Order: sequence, then structure tokens, then C-alpha cells
Amino acid sequence: MVMVKSKSFDMLEQILEEMSLAGFGPTNSVCIDIVVSCVKSHKLREAYGIIQMMRKFKIRPAFSAYTTLIGALSEAHEADLMLSLFHQMQELGYEVTVHLFTTLIRVFAREGRVDAALSLLDEMRSNSCNADIVLFNVCIDSFGKVGKVDIAWKFFHEMRTHGLSPDDVTYTSMIGVLCKANRLDEAVNMFEQMELNRKVPCAYAYNTMIMGYGLAGKFDEAYKLLERQRLKGCIPSVIAYNCILTCLGKKGMTDESLRIFEEMKKDAKPNLSTYNILIDMLCKARKLEAALEVRDSMKAAGLFPNVRTMNIMIDRLSKSGLLEEAYSLFKEMDHKVCTPDSVTFCSLINGLGRNGRVDEAYSLYEQMLDSGRIPDAIAYTSLIRNFFMSGRKEDGHKIYKEMVRRGVHPDLTLLNTYMDCVFKAGEADKGRALFEEIKAHGFIPDVRSYSILIHGLIKAGFARETYELFYSMKEQGYVLDTLAYNTVIDGFCKAGKVNKAYQLLEEMKVKGQQPTVVTYGAVIDGLAKIDRLDEAYMLFEEAKSKGIKLNLVVYSSLIDGFGKVGRIDEAYLIMEELMQNGLTANVYTWNCLLDALVKAEEINEALVCFNSMKDLKCAPNGITYSILINGLCRVRKFNKAFVFWQDMQKLGFKPNMITYTTMISGLAKAGQVFEASLLFERFKANGGIPDSTCYNMMIEGLSVSNRAEEAYKLFEETRLKGCHIYSKTCVILLDALHKAECLEQAAIVGAVLKETAKSQHASRSL
Repeated sequence: MVMVKSKSFDMLEQILEEMSLAGFGPTNSVCIDIVVSCVKSHKLREAYGIIQMMRKFKIRPAFSAYTTLIGALSEAHEADLMLSLFHQMQELGYEVTVHLFTTLIRVFAREGRVDAALSLLDEMRSNSCNADIVLFNVCIDSFGKVGKVDIAWKFFHEMRTHGLSPDDVTYTSMIGVLCKANRLDEAVNMFEQMELNRKVPCAYAYNTMIMGYGLAGKFDEAYKLLERQRLKGCIPSVIAYNCILTCLGKKGMTDESLRIFEEMKKDAKPNLSTYNILIDMLCKARKLEAALEVRDSMKAAGLFPNVRTMNIMIDRLSKSGLLEEAYSLFKEMDHKVCTPDSVTFCSLINGLGRNGRVDEAYSLYEQMLDSGRIPDAIAYTSLIRNFFMSGRKEDGHKIYKEMVRRGVHPDLTLLNTYMDCVFKAGEADKGRALFEEIKAHGFIPDVRSYSILIHGLIKAGFARETYELFYSMKEQGYVLDTLAYNTVIDGFCKAGKVNKAYQLLEEMKVKGQQPTVVTYGAVIDGLAKIDRLDEAYMLFEEAKSKGIKLNLVVYSSLIDGFGKVGRIDEAYLIMEELMQNGLTANVYTWNCLLDALVKAEEINEALVCFNSMKDLKCAPNGITYSILINGLCRVRKFNKAFVFWQDMQKLGFKPNMITYTTMISGLAKAGQVFEASLLFERFKANGGIPDSTCYNMMIEGLSVSNRAEEAYKLFEETRLKGCHIYSKTCVILLDALHKAECLEQAAIVGAVLKETAKSQHASRSL
């Protein structure tokens, strides 16, 4: 009992071991007190560990210890730990009730782990536990809230087969589920069925239906329902009005909200939630003065802003970028009446961090510690993410280590965020390790965990590994969302598995997940890259027919694809459609078209495009100039290419190796050997490594310009570098050396020419 009161269980393992050796254990009462103490201190994992410790020493934990902890874990959404305790109870021979099954099913269903929830239902039936109305209501509500409307319907209809009649909670839950799924007509039918022959209206059902109309934007229908409620002798409650105000806020209808706020006073007195809803929407609309007026009217009505009110204002202002105003409100808080809580600090820490003010965010974190508050996983998540986003990954790592040192347990959201940051910082191995760390902390990786891992591996060049990870997700019964599908589809496309990506696109449609512009864009790009352009174009048309607004990335993929295979007319048509749809081609899109024209030797058309690009205020980049220089040299317009080269230099763009080589070769061929030599030396001075073509062109240019000795020195350098010397180059150099009477050097070149001729003859003989 001393340990329970002090909430320190450091010696518990030793004591339990001694008790076990003596042949007895703590009483049920003590066992329950230990668990309750941990629960009250929010040390749920410690409580779980204590129960496992008892099991280790063959001590039977009390039934109520299990049920108390399972209840607390359900509030914390720790489904797997709950299930583990539940199975232990069964192993110990405890009778598990329908209430326990209901608690577990609710948590698994709300997490979207449908298969696990249904499996528990099957287990309950096999244990001959009779389902009660509470279980059915929980199933309808929980499955409905994660979008499983058909399963919720199934339970609604199944009730009667068990001799149960739907009650007000059943009807209202089902109405709420249908409203949330945008199946308003079905919700209205059910509401009317419930209202049939009913003398006293169910206020809860009315409020749910009003919320449904509001979410659908049908405010006139919501107002009619308020009037209908009045006619039935039931004055609409403050909750009904709060529902309408909430929906108006989501639609950004602040003026109408203020009108309803004044009107509601005839029926119901606004409560704290009413004022908070109004303040919330006004802050989101960046109407700070109006929000402050509502806060003052709240005080005049005898209500005082609580910490939630202040948190709403600070959070919304922070997210709107009004950080000075948010910080000013924080400093104005009367710490005796309205003390800042963790949410207050976290909102400001997050707002400062997102705006790049990470040092100030860290100072606020230290202030939070000084005030005696222990930052939770949310605060640490914000600090880690924002340090990484500011390019300070080392500080991000330090924050994580500091959190561990302070004994704060990360949640799955923090670990997912940290893993995402680490992958984006290019630390693929650390990212993999964090995925394993999620399991080490007792969590089961969720859809987002897998999506981050898959996306990170793709970016790091390990796209081929995504296939196994994807099927691992499916085997564990996860319901893949659009983000997960998009991530995997993108991975398959980048790994060259375009057929599998195509299959997943079709699977999405079958499973009711609507492909987005990202989905179509990934598959179109994948098909375009492997020259399956007709299929890519069909998908392009399919996406448009479904009303999906295609972006510049999709158009650019098609322009690049058609251009690379010489289908210039189609590339042009896509470019025209892009502009007609109000999109503005960026430098990448123009470069795709220019590259296609250059490869088709349509250099004049490429120059027209280049001018159009500048006229449309799209600034060329280094790649643009490189494409044009290469194209001009290809059609032997070396002087024009050199003009572009000079322009490129003036604009500060650095040519790549191909552009250098092309320009040097072009100048040498054009007889501008002096300029070619200068460029050649500059290229080498900048760390460039000339290739065989570049060396041969320079040797030929110098030879033709009667600079035989320089040409011979370059000939020797070429041989030392291990580059191949062409027979034609040897002949031109040999002629120049003879003219310059460099007979000794000519003999060496002649010998190399003979060796080259012999090797070529031998290879032809083979």
C-alpha cells in the first residue's frame, strides 16, 4: 500500500518474486489498487507491465484489475494491448462478458481494423454470449464512423433476428452514419420512420438530422426542422443551434452564423460551446476584432472564457499566421483563473515552428517545462517536425533523444512523423530502423507507417522493395486509403512495374476508392516512360471524363513521352490543351518540347518555341540552353550555338559535361580552334573529364589549324587517359606533323595508326 500511495513501483518486482517464492501473492484489493493508481497517473503501459510481471511470477491478477485497465486502454485507443489482456483473462479462466467484447469491438472498429472487430464478434458468438442492444448500437456507430455503412446497415437489420427492437440510440446512430456518408435521402427516410406515430420528438435525433442537413449545406431544411420541433411542443435546445452554427462555420458563413446566434436567444441561452464555436469560425476567417467582441459579450452574459476558448483563439490565429496576436493573447491569460495547459503551449509551439521560428518554439518548450508541465508526444512531434523542416535535422534528433531521456513515451503519430522526416532528410537506414522501432514500442504499424516507409524507400532508390511491403499491409487486414494506394502505385511505376501499378488502379475503382490526379499522374508517367503512349493517353482521357482536374505534371509527362518517340504533333496538341485549360507551362514542360524538336532536327521550330517561352514570361534555365546548344551543333550551326553559349555564361548557368563536349567539338569543327582550346582548358580546370569524342575533335581542330605540336601533345594526353583515338584523327594529325616536319612524332602516330588498323581488321575477321 505504501507503493500505491507513493505511486513508485521500483521495488515491486523484487517483492512479487519474494511473495511468489513464499507461495502467496497480493490480494485482489491490492492488485486493483496498483492498477487504479497507474491509471490515475496515466501510466497505462506501466500498469500493463505490472500485470505481465505478476503473470511471470505465477500470480493471478484480479478480474477487476484486468477490466479496469482494459477500460482505460480503450480510452487511449490501445487496441492491441487491450486484446492481449483480454486473451490472458480467457487463459486464466475468467468469464468474459458481452460488455468486454463490446469495449474491444468498439476500439478495433473505430481504428478501421474491420477484420479484427468482426473476428471478435465471431469469437463472442462461439462463446455463446448473447448480443445485447448496446453491442448492436456500438457496432452501428463504430463501423459507420469509419465509413463501413453497409456493415452498419447489416447490424441494424440483424437486430430484429435477435429479438431486439431498435431504440432511439439505434435510430439516431444510423441516421448519423448515413448523414456522414452523404446518403441524406436514406437518413431522412429513417428519421421519418422513427418519427411515425411518435408523440414526443427525440431531441437527439432532431439534432443529428439538423447536423446532417447542415453538413450537406441544406440550411433551409435544417431551419424547417427547428420549426417542426417547435410545432410539436419541443423548444429547440442549445445543442440544435450549436449544430447549425458548427456547420455554418465549416462553410465559412460567418455573417449567417451571427444572425442565427442572435435568433437562437429566443429559444435557448447560448452556452460556453456556442461562444467557442463562434470564436473559432471568426478566428479562422481572420476576423480577430469580431472574435474579441464575441469574447467580451460572453463575459457580459456571465460566462467567462475557459482554457478551451483561449486555446481555440491561440490555435486558429497561429494556423492563420497571426502569431503576434496569438502570442499576445497567451501573455494576457490570467494564470489564476485560466491557466494555460499543454494544448495552449503546443498550439503556439507548433505555430512558431511552422513559420520557421523554431528557436522561439524551443524557448516556449523550455517555458513549459519551467511551469511544471511535462510536454506530451504532441509537443515533441511538433518540435521534431519543425526542426527537420527548417533543415536542422541534428536538432530534430536531439529533441527525440531528450524526449526519451525525460521518460515521455512516443505515440504512433510521433514515430510516423519522425520516420517521415528522417526519410525526407535522406537517412534511409535510420528510416528503416524507426519502422522497426515502432514495433519495439509495442505499436503495430498502421497504413500511414507503411505509406511513409514505402514512399521513403522509393525516394532512396529502393522502389523494388515496396512490393512485399504492400502485400504485408494487405495480409494484416488494413483498409488501404487513397494515400496508401497512391504511394504504392507511384513506387511500382518508379520500379518499372507499371503493369502492377495499372492493376492497383483498377483495384482502387473496384473497392470504391476514387483515383485522384496523383494516381492517374503516376500511372500515366510510368506508361509514358516505357513508350506505352496510347495507353497513357487513354488514361489521360479517362481522368478528364471523370471530372478530375489534371495538373501540369500530368501534361508534362505526356509531352515528354510523345516527344521522345518523335510524335511531335501530339506533343504540340497536349501543350495547346494545357494552355487552353488555364495552366501555365513551366520550364520543365518547355524543355520537354524543345528536346523533342531538337532530336527531330526541327531546330528552327525549337528556336520559335524558345522565343514563345520567353514571351510567356517563363525564364529558361541551364538545361534549356544545353538542349539548344546541342541541337544547333547537331545541325552544324556552330556560330549560333556559340552565341547561346555566351548567353548561358552571362546568365550564370553552369554547362554540364555533354554541353561542354558538344560546344568544344562544334567550335573545333567550325575552325574556331582558339575559342575551342580556351573552353577545353576551362572545362578541365573546373574538374571536367573530357571523353574520347572531345579529345579527337580537339586534335583534329588543332591539326587543321597548323598547330601540329599542340595537337601531338593532346594526342599523348589522350593515350595516357586511356581514351580511344579514331583512325581519322590519326590520319589528320599525321598529315599536319609531316607538313610541320615533326618526323619523329609522325612516326609514333603512324605506328598507332597501324596498330589501330590491325585491331579493326582482326575484329572484322572475328
